Amino acid sequence: MAKRDYYELLGVSKDASNQEIKKAYRRLAMKYHPDRNPDDASAEEKFKEASEAAEILTDDEKRAAYDRYGHAAFESSGVHSGFGGFGNASNFSSIFEDVFGDIFSGGRGGRSQAQRGSDLRYTLEVNLEQAVKGSNPQIVIPTLVACKECGGSGAKKGTSPVDCVQCAGAGQITARQGFFSIQQTCPRCRGTGKMIGDPCRPCRGQGRVEEKRTLSVKVPRGVDTGDSIRLTGQGEAGGPGASAGDLYVQISVRDHPIFKRDGENLFCEVPISFSDAALGGELEVPTLDGRVSLKIPPETQTGKLFRLRGKGVDVTQIRGGGIGDLLCRVLVETPVRLSKRQKDLLREFEGESSDKQSPQRANWFAGVKRFFDGLN
Repeated sequence: MAKRDYYELLGVSKDASNQEIKKAYRRLAMKYHPDRNPDDASAEEKFKEASEAAEILTDDEKRAAYDRYGHAAFESSGVHSGFGGFGNASNFSSIFEDVFGDIFSGGRGGRSQAQRGSDLRYTLEVNLEQAVKGSNPQIVIPTLVACKECGGSGAKKGTSPVDCVQCAGAGQITARQGFFSIQQTCPRCRGTGKMIGDPCRPCRGQGRVEEKRTLSVKVPRGVDTGDSIRLTGQGEAGGPGASAGDLYVQISVRDHPIFKRDGENLFCEVPISFSDAALGGELEVPTLDGRVSLKIPPETQTGKLFRLRGKGVDVTQIRGGGIGDLLCRVLVETPVRLSKRQKDLLREFEGESSDKQSPQRANWFAGVKRFFDGLN
C-alpha cells in the first residue's frame, strides 16, 4: 500500500516550522500511543506512521531529501540523499523522546540503551570526471572508535562493569503519577545500567578512543554537488553495547575549465572563426569520452546552440533518469592583429555587402530609427 504524504499525515503545510511539526506530532502521539490503546493494532500503526513522518520532517537533511524525491529517497540505498532505511523502531523512539522527554520513555520498562555513536559528516571534493564516471577515492577521518584494550566496555582488562546499585541495572528510575508512568534516566549510571569499578586506562573508562581511519568511498556515476553517501556504522563508536553512528560523505564537485553542468546536461562554449561561421565547416569539440566532430552549417550566428545527444551525464544509477546531452554554444570570434591586406580585403567585402546579408543589424537600426521618429 502506498504511503501517505508526510505533511498530509501530520496535518501541516509544506512550509511548516519544526515547532509546528512537533506540535502536530505530539497531538497524534498522545492519541495513538500504544499505552493508551492496548491491543489496538490500528492505533499502534498510526502511531508509527506519525513517528516516521516526524522523524523525517524535523531533520533538515532528511526533509530536503523527502521534498525532492518523496518516499523514494528512503526506500533504497541509493544516493538520493543517503538516507535509505529510515523508519525503524529506533527512529520512532528518538523523535518521541525528543518531543515528550522522559514521559512514556521506554513505556514498557526494561534497561535503557547505551547512547548510539554520533553521526559524522565529511565533505568530499571530486572533479567533474570523477562525478560523471564514478570513482573510488580514499578518505582519512578522525573519529572515536571502540577501545581495543577493553573491547569498548570501559572496564580494565580482565574485569567487567557491574549493575548499578541505584537502578539495579535498569538504567532508569520509575515513578507513577496518575495515568502516566514517569521514567527518568538514572543519575548514577547515566542510563547505562552499569558501573565501572576499575576503569580502563587507555580510554579512561569511556570505552572509546580517538583514531584516524582510512575509508574507501564508492562514488557512483552521476553524483552532483549536494548529494551525500551514507556509510552505515562508520561514524563515531557508541557507548558500551551501543551501535556506532553513520558517516555522511557530502559531495562537492569542483568547477571544470571547459564544461558546466546542469542536472544531466553539460554545456561548453566553442569559439569559431568568422570564415567558419560564414562558410560553414567542421571542427573537433571535446567531450568527457574524447573528441567528436561538430558540423558548422554556413551562415551560423554567434550564440547558436548545438546539441550532441548522449554526451552528457548518465544519472541512471542514482536518480533513475537517462543520459543527458552536451550542448555547445558557438561564439564567433572577431579576428585580431590584422595585416594590411586583411584589412583591405575586409573593407572590400564590406563595400560589396548589403543589408540583406546582415538582417539582424538592419532590423536593429530600423528599430532605432522608429524609436527616434516616435520621439519627434
